[in-house]
Amino acid sequence: MKWPWWPVCVPSPKRSKVPLPSTAKSGVKLSRLAVACANRLFESHSDRERFLEALTTPPPYPATVLWCQEPASPLPFEPLPPLPWQPPWVSRFAAGSRTGQHPLHEAGAYYCLDSSSVFAAVPLLTLPPEPSLVIDVCAAPGGKSLFAWRSLQPRYLVCNETIGKRVGMLISNLKRCRVHPVGVTAWDSEVLAAEFQGTADVVIVDAPCSGQSLLAKGQKAEGCFHPLTIRHNQRRQKRILAAATALVRPGGWLLYSTCTFSQDENEEVAAWLMAKFPQLIPQAVPALAAYQSHLAAFPCYRLWPHQGEGAGAFTILWQHQGRGESNPLPDLGDRRAFGDRWRWQSSSQPA
Repeated sequence: MKWPWWPVCVPSPKRSKVPLPSTAKSGVKLSRLAVACANRLFESHSDRERFLEALTTPPPYPATVLWCQEPASPLPFEPLPPLPWQPPWVSRFAAGSRTGQHPLHEAGAYYCLDSSSVFAAVPLLTLPPEPSLVIDVCAAPGGKSLFAWRSLQPRYLVCNETIGKRVGMLISNLKRCRVHPVGVTAWDSEVLAAEFQGTADVVIVDAPCSGQSLLAKGQKAEGCFHPLTIRHNQRRQKRILAAATALVRPGGWLLYSTCTFSQDENEEVAAWLMAKFPQLIPQAVPALAAYQSHLAAFPCYRLWPHQGEGAGAFTILWQHQGRGESNPLPDLGDRRAFGDRWRWQSSSQPA
């Protein structure tokens, strides 16, 4: 099938130049660049105001946990009603619940994350279970890897993290949650692609980004709306995704997600990748149909902070529909052939 068969991106609508106030209702001063981003993202003046208000006066979001074992009964905290896209092994509790200090957390019964991270991984729920190999290219601290392991139960999971100082926390979380069989690598994405080219059923790229949604969590993200920051991350995302595409076997899937709002790092990166690799076909995710990005004409999904369900996320799933044969899997359990390349490997090996 030849790409594209629909418009790649929806052109930015012409908007009346209605100036936004220099401060939000909360009195917090707004960045000129943040206002410019809002103007580009939203046609509606009210949507722009609500978006910026969510960044300057972040609402308290519920505490969210991913159960690595069967959920405790009774639950350790009072649960909130599930969101439409929330899997049954994820629970949300009232904001302020000290989920990270409960003995069940220390015991590895669950992993703490935010609901936006869950949203970004929901496309994995549409995939066939028990794939032979799942590779998480940018794995630390481990949320997407744990989601993939919990939802798909792969025969083997490879968690890669390029940034050395983040590898320790990744290994710690995988150990605590007793994830197996799994191996951790610390390679550049291009080295990873050379090692596992055309072998993976599922590849996950939760990419480094400008991190604009951190503001909606009440955290600092210096320079996150600056064009230089955005362009730097866009270049990095393209390089990682190009390498990640080489990992996917024909018939396999590639998930791309970010926690930022910039169209340059989301829809535009997705459009670039599809133009470069026409064998990647975007997949509809029925559970997220109501969250279809209004900035694209292909299936991809946005969670906005002013929707009240999380700080923000972008996600898109592709299937590799090109021709060709998969490369044989390396013997991941053979320590003589591969073992010395792991930064860490669980003791349980694939059957």
